[in-house]
Amino acid sequence: MTINNETTNEEVNSKDSAMTEEKWAELIKAVHHNGIVALKMQFNDVEGQVLNHEAYGPVFVFHVKDESDSVYSCGFFLHELVNRFQSGNDPAVWMASFFVDLMENEGGKPLSQAAASEEEAKAVIDKILVPQCITAVTEEFAPEQVHAGLAWNEEHGPVFEAGFPTIKDGNNVCAIPLHLLLTHLQLNRDPAELLIQGMYNIRNEHGINS
Repeated sequence: MTINNETTNEEVNSKDSAMTEEKWAELIKAVHHNGIVALKMQFNDVEGQVLNHEAYGPVFVFHVKDESDSVYSCGFFLHELVNRFQSGNDPAVWMASFFVDLMENEGGKPLSQAAASEEEAKAVIDKILVPQCITAVTEEFAPEQVHAGLAWNEEHGPVFEAGFPTIKDGNNVCAIPLHLLLTHLQLNRDPAELLIQGMYNIRNEHGINS
């Protein structure tokens, strides 16, 4: 089983010895600036802010206003923005794609509020997160049989598992910590994308490319 805990900013967030507080501040400022510039290539009205997530470090939230003055918000982790900007793999188009998807629903889409209690978080997980993930992975790989649902991992606690029962030899399941999926949901990102990517990785490992 592959645990995908792709934080998570760890490789950037460790602030290795070479990363002074000043350089760290410069990195955050540069990534924020690059994000604004990238989105302004696609949209006219863009704002951004940097939040500090307890588990995942800096999170960059951008707000885009459409022609009817509706505001759409979406958050990104530091490590994924750094990787995308360094790769030169068209970061502007990639970032804009999330807002294009959000704008399919008129009226704006603010970030959802973090759950105020454990009961509230459990309700979001049971009623929104889990059904959304199960539906997405089932539809993505239909008509193939898939396994998808909650599980417990000794090291990471509650996880969502998804995989292929038909693959008998070797790794056939990927698992992602629930808190990471929940954070994606709160940032207006599709949590199922992490699972789907993990499942495609499993198929590639087994030479299944179709």
